Amino acid sequence: MVSELSALHIFVGGGDSRKAPDHVDIAALGALLRRDEKAGGFVVQHIYLHDVDLPNQAPPLARPDSLVREGEVILSIDGEDTLGVPDERILLRGKAGRKVMLVVKARDGKTREVLVTPVREREDEDLRYAEWEYTRRQKVQAVSDGHIGYVHLRAMGSGDIEQWAREFYPVFNRDGLIVDVRHNHGGNIDSWVLSKLLRRTWFYWQPRVGNPLGNMQYAFRGHIVVLCDQETASDGEAFAEGFRRLGLGKVIGMRTWGGEIWLSANNRLADKGIATAAEMGVYGPEGKWLIEGHGVDPDIVVDDLPAATFAGSDAQLAAAVKYLLEEIKNDPRPVPKAPAYPNKAFQYNDN
Repeated sequence: MVSELSALHIFVGGGDSRKAPDHVDIAALGALLRRDEKAGGFVVQHIYLHDVDLPNQAPPLARPDSLVREGEVILSIDGEDTLGVPDERILLRGKAGRKVMLVVKARDGKTREVLVTPVREREDEDLRYAEWEYTRRQKVQAVSDGHIGYVHLRAMGSGDIEQWAREFYPVFNRDGLIVDVRHNHGGNIDSWVLSKLLRRTWFYWQPRVGNPLGNMQYAFRGHIVVLCDQETASDGEAFAEGFRRLGLGKVIGMRTWGGEIWLSANNRLADKGIATAAEMGVYGPEGKWLIEGHGVDPDIVVDDLPAATFAGSDAQLAAAVKYLLEEIKNDPRPVPKAPAYPNKAFQYNDN
């Protein structure tokens, strides 16, 4: 029925869903493991990276009280030999959020016992995504020598306001800024984020010691680009389109999802589920409907091809950095120097 409406933002979910009696939650350790007969267990190939300033978001094996290093071997989990199973998660089923005992062999051959708390499968996915975010930021920092800031928004909800504040304010005084809304799931804070980017400094305070401070506070003076892709959806698309229409900079990437008939999500069903109904289309000042059924076309089209992306490249991010470095070179926007201090000495007039 909903397919006949030819509108996105229409779906059915939640409610009185049931789990099979033999359902078991999958748990994980926030790392990539490789089964190795010669090593005697599962070799820890990679532990997901995390922002060191957010230790509470560290994956299980990276926490100080459960530290396991890459290259070490997990010999057993709760007393069961790991080589007895094809996948370590078999021994972790139903144990998310509970302490389990690992026997770990170090590179020098010594063994030790480690207590660790596995996470749910969804949390493991979040840890992988957090590593992707963190490494994007590190890459921009390194390639631009600190001249370009990077902010990623997973969605446009209340929790993403926190992410914006955490990632934007440390880099608001950079020469360039990348706002990455690839994979953005939408929400309703596009106008709030755009209002932060629209702020313009109109005077500066010059303290007796230190650098000048701009008013409006935290206004960004440099060049900005937005990254989007085929998974940028809903309010993420509204942000990308608004960013361009307000003249804030270029949009780079691929055409977005194409869902812009908005909804209130107030029509809950008796079983607490929902069958959403798209309610409000959006149109521009020129009198044309926007985005729905087509998406937002980027100013600069760059595709992240699957094989190259799997190998670790990020063509869209590289294009954004290249574009901004050129803009910064051609149109530098430094903080203006303070004028010479005026002579405020009182002048006597003999007459």
